[in-house]
Amino acid sequence: MNPPNQVRYRYEVTPRDRDTVRSIVASTGFFYPAEVDVAVELVDERLAKGPASGYFFVFAERGDETIGYTCYGPIACTEASYDLYWIAVHPSSQRGGLGRQLMQESERQIRLVGGERIYLDTSNRPQYQPTRTFYERCGFRVEAVLKDFYARGDDKVIYVKEILG
Repeated sequence: MNPPNQVRYRYEVTPRDRDTVRSIVASTGFFYPAEVDVAVELVDERLAKGPASGYFFVFAERGDETIGYTCYGPIACTEASYDLYWIAVHPSSQRGGLGRQLMQESERQIRLVGGERIYLDTSNRPQYQPTRTFYERCGFRVEAVLKDFYARGDDKVIYVKEILG
């Protein structure tokens, strides 16, 4: 049995994860309601289609509570590239290294199935500077910037990380 404050990982998606993902993503205060809905849609796709959905999850749990998660999947028509669609940690569990642990576990899972590169993207809005700094500290580098992608003055910043070995 795990100690009550030890983090454990879960990879299977259950129907209750719809509400859990909605709660975690909304609680960060970073995302518009439509973006929160997209995060939940990926859970729905996984529940409906299983692995064929192309969406895979790592849930971080402490005790009976899910406190963070990632969602990733292979990029169609590539040999070994993956997208990291979501990484989110409930604010009550932030600043303790959980985001880095979730990233490392996701990288490990991707490596296990032959993944060699992980791509992710985010906004260049000022509120996302801590997010961009986090990605860079996790070893990601800026691969491209798409000007005015989300809106005028809101660029899309695309990161990549090689995870060979």
